Amino acid sequence: MNFEGKVVIITGASSGIGASTAIYLSTLGAKLALTGRKAQNLQKVAKECEKNSPTFSIVADLDKEADVESIVKKTVEHYGQIDVLVNNAGIVETGTIETTSLAQFDRIFNTNVRSLYYLTMLTVPYLLKTKGNIVNVSSVNGIRAFPGVLAYNTSKAAVDHFTRNVCLELAPKGVRVNCVNPGVILTELQKRGGMDEEEYATFIKGTKHNHAIGRPGNPEEVAYIIAFLASDLASNMTGTTVPVDGGRHAMCAN
Repeated sequence: MNFEGKVVIITGASSGIGASTAIYLSTLGAKLALTGRKAQNLQKVAKECEKNSPTFSIVADLDKEADVESIVKKTVEHYGQIDVLVNNAGIVETGTIETTSLAQFDRIFNTNVRSLYYLTMLTVPYLLKTKGNIVNVSSVNGIRAFPGVLAYNTSKAAVDHFTRNVCLELAPKGVRVNCVNPGVILTELQKRGGMDEEEYATFIKGTKHNHAIGRPGNPEEVAYIIAFLASDLASNMTGTTVPVDGGRHAMCAN
């Protein structure tokens, strides 16, 4: 997996899966454009990546159209091209059909779907020039239904179908579009979504029973698959949604 000379945009790169993907791709020679909302965390990841390859960071809020436009503009100004887009940024919040407000629904969809849609739209002209590719980060929740996170589940199902549709539109033009669907991964996602320490501990403990391999995943394990899908080794793969979930998608609901 050689990314020498390839420019990769990664959203949500300041922590979790995004940070691990950035660090791993830096070891493979990618020129990185990293985005995130938290400047201090983003700079920390960028410094780690700079040990291996050129790295450019852009503090941006994907819910703001001007910030999304800035990511593309600044990346092209800095590197002159875009070869890979990793749409990783996302949020989760709890709620059912009885408790999820429209404001909450809009907040989740704005981050998980709308911003991804817009950033993809803006990068496609550059990806067509380089015959590049896109990797979206979805969730096992896009494949399977789980109660209590309705808006999040629906947003990730939208990401999966977005992947398949854009794949059909861009495949004839030489651009691949794939998706990874992580299960429970050891990041701060759930805590940022409102879980306290006790709830999170119970949540992680549950993976012993509801993940076939009996444990949660690590961000690096997802990063490896993202890198594979973005590499020339996956040249015959497009429109795929790849579970990286320890077998969670194959388990009976519990």
